[in-house]
Amino acid sequence: MTLVELTEKIIKSIVKDENAVSVKEFSNDNDKETIIEVLVSDTDMGRVIGKNGKTANAIRTLVQASSSLKDNKYVKINIDKF
Repeated sequence: MTLVELTEKIIKSIVKDENAVSVKEFSNDNDKETIIEVLVSDTDMGRVIGKNGKTANAIRTLVQASSSLKDNKYVKINIDKF
């Protein structure tokens, strides 16, 4: 499972509107960094971020842990709404 697939699976398990989830991977100039952009609907934004950002930080931790097991790249996840 790739980092994008893992992120998408986690996000879709949290939100109510699974069809409004978009997860894309962007490469950075630096080969040791991956940027993942997550777009969700406006109504699901609070669910994904969580109180004081705890849910978003937990997602980042899980994806970063998976990355360190595979290719040891730093993963940056940006969460935004449509």
